Amino acid sequence: MKTSKYQRRFYRDWVKDKSLYVTQIIAKETDIRVTTDKAVDKAFIEERIRLYRWDIERYIERDHRFLTALRPLPVEPNAPLIIKDMANQSKEANVGPMATVAGSICEFLGRDLLKKGYKDVVIENGGDIFLKTRKVRLIGIYSGRSKLWDNLCLKIKPKETPLGICTSSGTIGHSLSFGQADSVVILSKSASLADAVATATCNRINFKQDLQKALDFARRIKGVLGIVIILKNNLVSWGGIEFSK
Repeated sequence: MKTSKYQRRFYRDWVKDKSLYVTQIIAKETDIRVTTDKAVDKAFIEERIRLYRWDIERYIERDHRFLTALRPLPVEPNAPLIIKDMANQSKEANVGPMATVAGSICEFLGRDLLKKGYKDVVIENGGDIFLKTRKVRLIGIYSGRSKLWDNLCLKIKPKETPLGICTSSGTIGHSLSFGQADSVVILSKSASLADAVATATCNRINFKQDLQKALDFARRIKGVLGIVIILKNNLVSWGGIEFSK
């Protein structure tokens, strides 16, 4: 059973590249790990996260539906850029805008750091990732109850980045899900779209016979580059996926 309590992000202990600089920022519900090729200005990261959170919180005060909607919502023409991004990408996957929030913050913060000249940037926010890299990276997939997929990784090449890699689960973590998939991983150039599609796809999976339909749903969405779905001992994938162990 999923829990609403905070769960320590133990998977962060698996990061092994000692040549990178790691910074962790916690701001209310946002718990972000920033990994870069050179030391970051922590105050800059905190300021950007506060800005994006402020934009989202202030918009929710104006339209309470934005927080709880389970379907796409139109937003005001003068809404902040992150609000427009969340609304646009959630529409593609037919989910509520808050289904994109972790991916959107990763995306916007990652782009901020690239503009400041960082060459290797990994923004991880609860299993949702924005990645820009100059070397091959292995991204682990945690599927919880099935040990069959322990140590399974995605191999991501530099030419494929910047890239959003987002995960949704019906059995791990505290986020709302209507499905029972152990892990749904979506790759897209847009981390917010990847987040939305991961949620929407996971919602469609309760039994083994749901896997193909869920895969077909995700692959039809423009901008989706790769899909991995794990349900117990079953795995299906599509697109630009290269596995490694």
